[in-house]
Amino acid sequence: MLLVIVRESTASFGGDHTGRILRPIWQALFGVVTNREWDHIHHHLRKTGHFLGYGAQGLAWLRAWLRTWQPRFAWEAWRERWRWALQMALLNTMLVAALDEVHQSFLPNRTGLVSDVLLDSSGAALMLVIAFFFRWVKQKTARDVRPLAVVSEPS
Repeated sequence: MLLVIVRESTASFGGDHTGRILRPIWQALFGVVTNREWDHIHHHLRKTGHFLGYGAQGLAWLRAWLRTWQPRFAWEAWRERWRWALQMALLNTMLVAALDEVHQSFLPNRTGLVSDVLLDSSGAALMLVIAFFFRWVKQKTARDVRPLAVVSEPS
């Protein structure tokens, strides 16, 4: 996942290059658009890619931290383990996003923006909250399900 971000941070993945690839695909699916419309669409496609890509990276960091801490915590302490793993996953994702933007500020056709770090971090935060919610529901339903008692009929 990290290698994908490293690759996409290069000059060849700048907006001036990705538009040439994405526009024919967009127009094949949705019809011809004007240059002005395309600029708007392309901007939102790129921002959506940032949001989802860093969301996926946040989930990858979460999985890594949960597996790292697995032997050290008892099963009953899953909330504590998840709390630390979620915090570390978000922190790691924010760090990568910030370093990515610093790197992009040195490239001629890229810009390093604080707003992109916030967007990337928001994508990670949302995906991490969703992951925690599903884990919480799974834990709650596992706790609420009790085996049915076998009732024997009187003879």
